[in-house]
Amino acid sequence: MATDSDKLRDRLERATAHLDPPYAVVDLAAFDANADALVNRAAGKPVRVASKSVRVRDLLTRVLDRPGWHGVMAFTLPEAVWLVRAGVSDDVLVAYPTANRNALAELAADPALADAVTLMVDDPAQLDLVDQVCPPGRRPPLRVCLDLDASWRPMGGRMHVGVRRSPVHSPRAAGAFAAAVAGRPGFRLVGLMSYEAQIAGLGDAPPGQAVLGTAIRVAQRGSYRELLARRAAAVAAVREHADLEFVNGGGTGSVAATSADPAVTEITAGSGLYGPTLFDAYRAWRPTPAAFFACAVVRRPGPGLATVLGGGWIASGPAADSRLPRPWLPAGLKLLGAEGAGEVQTPLTGAAATRLRVGDRVWFRHAKAGELCERVNEMHLVDGDTVVATVPTYRGEGHAFL
Repeated sequence: MATDSDKLRDRLERATAHLDPPYAVVDLAAFDANADALVNRAAGKPVRVASKSVRVRDLLTRVLDRPGWHGVMAFTLPEAVWLVRAGVSDDVLVAYPTANRNALAELAADPALADAVTLMVDDPAQLDLVDQVCPPGRRPPLRVCLDLDASWRPMGGRMHVGVRRSPVHSPRAAGAFAAAVAGRPGFRLVGLMSYEAQIAGLGDAPPGQAVLGTAIRVAQRGSYRELLARRAAAVAAVREHADLEFVNGGGTGSVAATSADPAVTEITAGSGLYGPTLFDAYRAWRPTPAAFFACAVVRRPGPGLATVLGGGWIASGPAADSRLPRPWLPAGLKLLGAEGAGEVQTPLTGAAATRLRVGDRVWFRHAKAGELCERVNEMHLVDGDTVVATVPTYRGEGHAFL
């Protein structure tokens, strides 16, 4: 009897029989189901799509056309400008501070653009840079969002659990920064963001590491309790100086938990649309795999081995096995520890390797979501067993924002 993985492989093979690897596909049924599941988990709060996790304009538009989704979180200012001018959204929050002078000048020169884009700030020096590019009297007020550090610092601050982001950590510091922004002409503080990476971006059930999983869950519970109180206090402190339009939080791995925070008004998610392998390590919700890339078998170096051309599409982050792509279809393949996923060849072993022949396809999943799109110029969109559209990635449209 055919398994679900056998049926998926057969469907993808029939849809792309006319294509030569390597190429990437998105299964639209899984993509749409993931989009709906994320909205359901947000429990009525709007979901802002993280563009870095998608990197295909057509798919950004597709998800924004679905109920419950509103606005984009871009990863650079030039990207945000491009998305607004392309008509993808008139509400784009830039997730990270910028030092791109040309993009700042373009933003400051266009009142409509300035009304659609919100800059991320956490340091007065970032405001100084904007003023150097275009003084306040010669530009419309620019929308800014305060990035509140969401890391957990137990033991009186002697430990740091989370990523290194904003220097603004305490409610008092958030209030002081808000007061400073309010006192400067040319800026309007409209939002607050806090991304709890240690919850949203860290799987709590790493395969084969039960003790580590328990430790992660304990840390996440402690961090969540601390952040609930601190974020609420920070929002209150900021509201004394600014009329906030939104308080943003979360990511794919924490949509339900973050939406339960009364201080948060909107959630960000993106990776869950594609369902990369890093999210296989979550207990609360695992997206359906929707994005794949195919490589061709080109040699059989020995018994129980099959080698594909290429395959070394490694994800960013710590240099670890978790950042390697995973051979997914046919089921039962694995990388060799001595070689991993190679630049020009990737040998595979496992029971399924014996049955592979030269010319067969092996389907991989990327460890992260949008980074897959930096490897291909187009994504083939599959509905059932048919490619219904072929659309350009950011790279295919000539853009490499990071």
